[in-house]
Amino acid sequence: MKGWTASDIPDQTGRTAVVTGANSGLGYATAVELARHGAQVVLACRDAGRGKDAEERVRAEVPGAAVRLAPLDLADLASVRAFAADLPGDRLDLLINNAGVMAIPYRRTADGFETQFGVNHLGHFALTGLLLPKLLAAGPGARVVTVSSFMHLLGTVDPADLNMQRRYRRWAAYARSKSANLLFTHELAHRLRTANAPLVAAAAHPGYAATNLMSVAPRMRGRRATERFMGIGNRYFAQPPERGALPTLYAATAPDVHQDDYFGPPLQGLRPGSPTHATRAKWTLSDKASRQLWAASEQLTGVRFAGLT
Repeated sequence: MKGWTASDIPDQTGRTAVVTGANSGLGYATAVELARHGAQVVLACRDAGRGKDAEERVRAEVPGAAVRLAPLDLADLASVRAFAADLPGDRLDLLINNAGVMAIPYRRTADGFETQFGVNHLGHFALTGLLLPKLLAAGPGARVVTVSSFMHLLGTVDPADLNMQRRYRRWAAYARSKSANLLFTHELAHRLRTANAPLVAAAAHPGYAATNLMSVAPRMRGRRATERFMGIGNRYFAQPPERGALPTLYAATAPDVHQDDYFGPPLQGLRPGSPTHATRAKWTLSDKASRQLWAASEQLTGVRFAGLT
């Protein structure tokens, strides 16, 4: 992967990709490069207006791009089910579980889950399970890439308090949701190996990238000074979304990606460079913890992964 850039992405002609949270930031940058390399890209977005704007921008950047917008609200399992049911075609080559929220004040999803856990993990868990038949039908080369964060190192999942009802701490909730992303990838990879399925489950993180995630929480809390401070950090210290998306694009398209691989930028994104195998907390490789989270996620969402036991 030495010297790997977006120009090294293999031809994606004939492949279909779904990118969640594709209206801005990392999701948008990921969608643009997949479209640029020939993929048909579905922009799965919660906000119709911003999603439409993103679709138009992709078409402007990549003339002739095969791209379309589809509504998806990961904070509402009814929306997740509708998206999966309405997705045309009988195969899906790439599912990029990118969308997320970060360190927001305590909120609940439409189904009553703590929002960071509900959106970052449960929504993507349900989406992957509902799209699994199409992913398996795509055959060799199909992948599920889930975007985690180096912040997962700050906290593991508490199976006795998944929704942080005892005491909510917004950064701890974010770290737990990102650990959940990696536990999900670990267990999905295990089940795919056991079933000898032609689908690869991998994960990635962007490091410190300039996205609107940094400003949403301060804005929700009315902290204008903090919002401005985050904006300064994005401008002068963070890497641009196009570079932050490289680990995701590598996990989605590079030929040497294996089950449960986890990629990120060098030094957690503090140094520019090509994607590399990222530092990962040992608890995200726990078979027991990943099985517990999987069972709880099935119960909470009502989604089962057909054929993967």
